[in-house]
Amino acid sequence: MVAKLTDVAKLAGVSPTTVSRVINKKGYLSEKTIAKVHEAMRELHYQPNNLARSLQGKSTKLVGLIFPALNNVFYAELIDHLERELFRAGYKTIQCNSEHNSDKEREYIQMLQANQVEGIIAGAHNLNHDDYTNIKAPIISFDRFLAPNIPIVSSDNYQGGVLATRSLLNHGIQKIIMLTGSNDVKSPTYLRTKGYIDEMNNAGLQPRIFSINGSFTPLRKSVEIAKILKTEQPEGIFCSDDMKALLVINEAEKLGLTSPQDFKLVGYDGTSFIEDYFPKLTTVKQPLGELAKLCVELLIQKIDGVNDQEDRYEIPVKLISGQTS
Repeated sequence: MVAKLTDVAKLAGVSPTTVSRVINKKGYLSEKTIAKVHEAMRELHYQPNNLARSLQGKSTKLVGLIFPALNNVFYAELIDHLERELFRAGYKTIQCNSEHNSDKEREYIQMLQANQVEGIIAGAHNLNHDDYTNIKAPIISFDRFLAPNIPIVSSDNYQGGVLATRSLLNHGIQKIIMLTGSNDVKSPTYLRTKGYIDEMNNAGLQPRIFSINGSFTPLRKSVEIAKILKTEQPEGIFCSDDMKALLVINEAEKLGLTSPQDFKLVGYDGTSFIEDYFPKLTTVKQPLGELAKLCVELLIQKIDGVNDQEDRYEIPVKLISGQTS
């Protein structure tokens, strides 16, 4: 559980009022007392509560959400689901945009601890294991390995990669490439790539993987995609996310190519945005509502002291057939 001011007072052997005076630098206190309080704060990883000091010993009913890009359609929809589920359970959220920046992510974690959040759901992955291990609040990870003993919730990324690749192979084509954002083998999303590789190998075909940095602007990504389309001239393309697939469609049109006439295309995520505005895209759908519900259920269990949880939870995905494959 999150360390509170009363916990610091007990460890330091002083009153809560004394701890408050040390934090606020009010009144006369001996250097020995100040040192004891600071040592207790360090040992408990206690952050002075900027938001709810008046709630000593009480629940803040706040949950922190840390994700790498709040303007990303997938994360925006996931966070919307998470906020709804948490609100239904009586919790408010503090939403943090790490922007693939480790310093920013670390500062947000410190801020969340200072506000004594009850728990954290994190999908960012810029920090090392110690940064997350030292957090006292319960944590649930979405689709990322953050540290040992932090449960991971994700869709079945490997099966998604298999479904996407198999759907392309079923057209009898052979030159199938994959466009991905990261090849970090520690990331659960790498399993999409693994599914693609295994299916290509099983078919006796050579996997061809092209990594496009996720921090690139859409313009920079478009430039990279255009180069790949010109040099590779693929018969099929599997994109690790739908937004990348849309950029492929745009760049292909500039080259006089269309899908599925000139190449087959499969994306990944299947958000409501894609369903509403680009229903022709064939994609692997992640069940965002179910993923959010599971994240919240597991977090509340941890907040309530239930720790006999599994290391990883996977929810099945399905292929949504459109007009691009």
